[in-house]
Amino acid sequence: MRNKQNNELAVCGLAAVKKLEKKDSERIRRLYFTEEVAPLFGGLCKTIAKRKGIYNMVSDASELERLCGTVHHQGVVAMIYMPEIIPLDSDITERWIQNNESAIILDHIGNANNFGAIVRSAAFFGIKNIVVPEDDSQSAITTSSYRIAEGGMEFVTIYSVRSIGRLLEALAGRMARIGADVRGKKSSREIKTLCKGKPAIVILGNEEHGISTETKRNCDDIIIIPYAGMSHGEKEGPIDSLNVAQAASIIFYELSQ
Repeated sequence: MRNKQNNELAVCGLAAVKKLEKKDSERIRRLYFTEEVAPLFGGLCKTIAKRKGIYNMVSDASELERLCGTVHHQGVVAMIYMPEIIPLDSDITERWIQNNESAIILDHIGNANNFGAIVRSAAFFGIKNIVVPEDDSQSAITTSSYRIAEGGMEFVTIYSVRSIGRLLEALAGRMARIGADVRGKKSSREIKTLCKGKPAIVILGNEEHGISTETKRNCDDIIIIPYAGMSHGEKEGPIDSLNVAQAASIIFYELSQ
């Protein structure tokens, strides 16, 4: 849940808060927890106390639900300033290319759970850069996506871009522009070969419409995750497609090999 008045975001869930503590405890402005999980946060309470911050053990878990807007808080809520989503510019993409860093574009994936799961997988496979359309940026980082990411938010940077098509045009020949789509002609297993030694920028679309037509026009290759029967020439699998977060994990794995 976002506190617009204080420009704060509620981070809840044991894994998310513990990773936040380990990576950058200074970001935690206030901490609330139940008696059951109190032993897990003694060190963090001391750290917060040293800088005269606020921490409080609540007597009723419903107080945490009120703070974060969900019953899935696992007994702890940390309030942080709303994370910044950085507008993407050419200096940043130039750094990706120089450092051989791949990136992910999420083409209007509005579901917070899917977004959080993709962030978790990206962090697991060492992919640090995630791009969202500017009109999606306000809903990208939420309490739900932070919790589902299980601490992954601390290891990625979220960028926003006005036009995915123009971004891909600007990266032509400099990064391997690879879209994922159920009508792809090449296998996700080929992704490292398709990169030809360049860092990849992989585009994932939402489950209803996939990646946009403009985006496809600006891709070097469109890949598909092989389904059961594909190797035998069957034109479709038992179901239409994977959940986008599941698909992302497979593609990130192939990209990391």
